[in-house]
Amino acid sequence: MVKISDSNKHTAVLRYLEGKESYQDISNSLGVDCGDFRLWVKRYEYHGEQAFIKSYTNYTADYKLDVLNYINEHGTSIRETSAIFNLPTTNLIRSWKKLLESGGIDALIPKKKGRPAMKRKDEKQLNKKRSAEGSVESLQAEVERLRMENAYFKKVERLSSKQGKVTKQDKAQVVYELRHEFPVKALIKLAGIPRSTYYYNVKNFGRPDPDKELKQLVQSIYDEHEGRFGYRRIRDELRNRGYKVNHKKVQRLMKELGIKCIVRIKKYKSYKGTVGEIAPNILDRNFQAEKSNEKWVTDITEFKLFGEKLYLSPILDLFNGEIITYTIGPRPTYSLVSTMLDQAFKRLSEEDELLLHSDQGWHYQMKKYRHTLEKRGITQSMSRKGNCYDNAVIENFFGILKSEFLYLKEFESVEHFKLELEKYIKYYNHKRIKAKLKGMSPIQYRVHAQHAA
Repeated sequence: MVKISDSNKHTAVLRYLEGKESYQDISNSLGVDCGDFRLWVKRYEYHGEQAFIKSYTNYTADYKLDVLNYINEHGTSIRETSAIFNLPTTNLIRSWKKLLESGGIDALIPKKKGRPAMKRKDEKQLNKKRSAEGSVESLQAEVERLRMENAYFKKVERLSSKQGKVTKQDKAQVVYELRHEFPVKALIKLAGIPRSTYYYNVKNFGRPDPDKELKQLVQSIYDEHEGRFGYRRIRDELRNRGYKVNHKKVQRLMKELGIKCIVRIKKYKSYKGTVGEIAPNILDRNFQAEKSNEKWVTDITEFKLFGEKLYLSPILDLFNGEIITYTIGPRPTYSLVSTMLDQAFKRLSEEDELLLHSDQGWHYQMKKYRHTLEKRGITQSMSRKGNCYDNAVIENFFGILKSEFLYLKEFESVEHFKLELEKYIKYYNHKRIKAKLKGMSPIQYRVHAQHAA
């Protein structure tokens, strides 16, 4: 392999940065591997003129471990990590990785060069003298350690009281502020952060955060949807706004911001045995629909508020997950379902051939219900007994409704709850995007499909 001096490496990188020659052109002209040349460019991007100045290269075991930990924590490639730590070749990291896997941390300890030192005859006397002096020194060291801990935790406590959470960047900042007063190595150990993390943050102090605008946008989307969006839907909303961002990056930014989607809970049963006629399970878990008003699903769920019970009866269109209509009342009477049907039928045209699916709740077994559907030419379908998966889509909606609305908000009264429920249903239909709807809300998807047709 051709040996290239540091000055020639620097010159080659500057040639590339002029933009007239490619990686391959320059590496071929020098007779070096293209991958090695890419590393030179990366090193220059991170370290500038310092990239090709020779430095002390007897790497300690701690340093090697920091480099390997950096790869695990940040997911960077070996070449990228070599550039970040300004290592002359990627083979160093590969050899350190093999040593760690085969022999553990001890294998990373560099071997001492030269012949071992001979033992002195008066070694016992020296040990006695050191132990006598060590008692005073150890006491002083303990006092210094306690003083360092006190200074460090005071600063950290001040940060946590202001923002509620202390990040690795904050810890690195505290270590940096105390570096003239205490040893940096001891401070890093006390902070519990890798050495590479500390130096990475020190290098970036004063630089603007490249993700500042994106973080603000992620936070605003999260706040706009009141914590209901996880990283995938925030990713989809960002794409709707013209930002192409990987979902892993959104997940990392949310972690840095200390935000996450809320979780869900569940539901009321209306089954009372066979009180009328049971319809067959025609839907048969085929939850896909080719157009609007082809397949609807319905069910009833219960809320407990202010010592009272409320019952919600919605209809959901399987084409786009849109809530067609809903009724709400203090008792799960048949009028709750009949009023819902009257409202929903206004959406139908003469051309629509509809399948309406429900569970075996007593409302849906009643003669009135069956005759109402027959009169409108609607096919009735029912889940099998005790099988909630046959009506999984509406069950899923109830779970979302309770986790994103009921358990998230505070209500002043039952009337206030009803007003907020109306707002949420509008939000669910108009603004709440879904990945399976190509990042659109139910109504956006329906309108898009109508235009495409």
